[in-house]
Amino acid sequence: MTGGGSRGATRRPAAASSSRGEPSSAGPDPDVRRAAAAAAARRSGRGDHGPLRVMAPSPRTFLLLAVASVCVLSVAFLAYTGGWWQAESESEGAAALRRMARSVTPLDAPRMMDLPQFQGDHKESLYWGTYRPNVYLGIRARTPLSLIAGLMWIGVKNGQYFLRHVCQDSDELSKYGWADHNGRDYGRQELTDHGLQLTTSFLKQKGEGSGYGGDWAVRLDAKSEGSSLSGAQESTTHLFFYIADEAGKSITMGSHEPSSGPVLLASGLHEDIGDWELHLRSEDNLEIHRAGFQSINMHNLSDLVQQAVATNAMQSGNLNLPDMSEDFSNIMIYQVSIKLPAKIDIVFLSGASSENPMVAERVNRLTGPMLSTHLESKRKDFEERYNQIFNVNNKIVSKELSVGRVALSSLLGGIGYFYGQSKIALPKNFSQKNGDKYIPYWPAALYTAVPSRSFFPRGFLWDEGFHQLVIWRWDAHISMDIIGHWLDLINADGWIPREQILGAEALSKVPEEFVLQYPSNGNPPTLFLALRDLASGIHAHQFSGEEAEKISTFLERAYVRLNSWFQWFNSTQSGKYEGTFFWHGRDNMATRELNPKTLTSGLDDYPRASHPNDEERHVDLHCWMLLASNCMRSIAEFLKMDTSLEKDYYDMSNQLSDFGTLNKMHLDNKIGAYFDYGNHTEKVRLRWYELNDKDGMRRELLRETLQPPQLQLVPHVGYVSLFPFMMGAIPPESWVLEKQLDLISDKSILWTDYGLRSLSRTSSMYMKRNTEHDAPYWRGAIWINMNYMILSGLHHYSHEEGPYMVRAGELYDELRSNLIRNIVRNYQETGFFWENYDQQNKGKGKGARSFTGWTSLVVLIMSESYPSLHR
Repeated sequence: MTGGGSRGATRRPAAASSSRGEPSSAGPDPDVRRAAAAAAARRSGRGDHGPLRVMAPSPRTFLLLAVASVCVLSVAFLAYTGGWWQAESESEGAAALRRMARSVTPLDAPRMMDLPQFQGDHKESLYWGTYRPNVYLGIRARTPLSLIAGLMWIGVKNGQYFLRHVCQDSDELSKYGWADHNGRDYGRQELTDHGLQLTTSFLKQKGEGSGYGGDWAVRLDAKSEGSSLSGAQESTTHLFFYIADEAGKSITMGSHEPSSGPVLLASGLHEDIGDWELHLRSEDNLEIHRAGFQSINMHNLSDLVQQAVATNAMQSGNLNLPDMSEDFSNIMIYQVSIKLPAKIDIVFLSGASSENPMVAERVNRLTGPMLSTHLESKRKDFEERYNQIFNVNNKIVSKELSVGRVALSSLLGGIGYFYGQSKIALPKNFSQKNGDKYIPYWPAALYTAVPSRSFFPRGFLWDEGFHQLVIWRWDAHISMDIIGHWLDLINADGWIPREQILGAEALSKVPEEFVLQYPSNGNPPTLFLALRDLASGIHAHQFSGEEAEKISTFLERAYVRLNSWFQWFNSTQSGKYEGTFFWHGRDNMATRELNPKTLTSGLDDYPRASHPNDEERHVDLHCWMLLASNCMRSIAEFLKMDTSLEKDYYDMSNQLSDFGTLNKMHLDNKIGAYFDYGNHTEKVRLRWYELNDKDGMRRELLRETLQPPQLQLVPHVGYVSLFPFMMGAIPPESWVLEKQLDLISDKSILWTDYGLRSLSRTSSMYMKRNTEHDAPYWRGAIWINMNYMILSGLHHYSHEEGPYMVRAGELYDELRSNLIRNIVRNYQETGFFWENYDQQNKGKGKGARSFTGWTSLVVLIMSESYPSLHR
């Protein structure tokens, strides 16, 4: 689902790269992909850095234009892209034009973020935050053109200097991530970089004299790793703190001479907050250098610093910034050189000016001993609230408790704010006059959690529903804000782009081939998981009166958008026969794939029918549609919507939950497993062929079909086989439930001591490469989101009266224990949460490390909190 650099010792499978990108016939292997991504990043002035060489129109206007009628938009679109349909007849071109115009037109419905509950104090309280998850420490406001701030430092590895800024595994930090974060006004992060220990703390405060959004402070606490400091004290550590204005407004540089009191580093003016100032305070001996730059490109700040330091080093022999500033600089960078240990406080004041008598008091409040007091108080509040909400003290041991807090903090600390335009792919053989193969979505904001700060520092639709299962329990207001932002991205057809690459910083982490979004491709509608919980929570009186009222208002406003989203699935992902569904977009002409991937399902290379066609039926999509229709029905009942639409959802929910129909379409009666249905043969393999082309002979690994496919159930036991179980669609007294428990508990099939495999060991596709370059991804590894869903099913059936209740409870307890133990052990051994876990290598973490998205579901596993899927 993403791109980005990867360290050599922790290699991410190529299939993983494809999973969060767009379909490709064959992805490069991890090393080739990594090298290509790094090269592309360097060409565009971003991404991986080598060692430092010390030698040799407004958003509102866009929105008003976007919501104009499709007819008017089509005319403008035609004028803009005149002549871009090249290989089509005029009528076909006109039809394609209308479709593309709709694909970049917002849904004509009231915006979620215009609700009063997202204005006023709520909006201001979330104005500032650590909303730049792709960098080790990055602060910005929730506004399109923000002031941004962040941290860099020079790390030393093998005698060479490297600049640290963007989160990337190639830096080989042995640890980084938020140990505490409440999602609003406090966070504490720990980083370990080859002997350097950095603790970064963030605090936000609205006090007397503060401007809009309040003031914030950052504490940088630098130490040497280990007990001996003698060697480190003789060397100098170089930290860089910067502030920049995305709108391009000039910033006034302050003093760079250290003093016994606070130092004014910079000041300026921003339309949201008025006058502002940035101050530094430290009791340690510092040396400060600075540089100012004029640029609107914020994604290549690392390059600016690296080039400035390297150039000055060649000229002066010193590893310093040059103490120079370009005219009208809107980027100010301060180099603070220290001897370890050292502590530095940096404070940002909004609505401030030097003449304001409150400035000195406000700086004092957010630095030194008073900042220490505030941070300690916030830490205690965070721990107490965690214990109160998740109530895990009697359910886990103490070492697991601390890891759970880190998992929650990492998820909350990874929430980002992005602004920009998605790139929507044009139909095949179409292009614009300038050669572009895409058209832009409307300019939009997205406030969202991210799966991984290093590999996937942007929004992913299928991941976000799982993120919100955790976040709504911590802060329902933040959760609704995030979901509301996603729902505001729905277009006139009811489609949401499944990967959100908004703005230059987000784009800098994605290889070019994975940028375009395809309006025919969906993603599991997992947001319904959290929405169903919110609706059920009101029924169960889980919320205060004020919260319940805001959730009700939110659901009422959301209903139109959710209906449009549901209808998009119902019309574009439907099967050949009524009540059947399949993930559209599989490549039926694939020759290089052992089994054509189904990236839209989120399960990527999980084996489906060998020869895709419109006869397919996908059991996982059937179950997602069951969840969605149940959720829409519940919301309609809750809101007392006596409409034909409510009746439609009632009927569809009953149709999709009909056990007999489900079994007729998807059940293998012999083994009690649910399977996809399609044109399939097991007799396929990858084989080397000698091909002759203009460059001579070459070898290529291509698929060979040894037996003609036929319509049948696709006999691969794995996560897909358990979807009806996860959703509670099996009656508790049914013999099918016993068979499902057998599949779960069989060590030769799915069970391991570390969690459930994604694919049975008995499958012909188990751990098989899908192409020469695509390693197995969902063909055996242990994934936490699906294990959580299966655990939810076990928990449900362990409380349902029936002949299998006791056995479900026993399996629940054992699987829960195995998952917690393995995730905690991996975190304690490596310092990271992982994308998935190796079922063949004692549950060792693999894939993307620092994967703090759905692996944070371990918090809910610890607290035994599960979605309300079952009616």
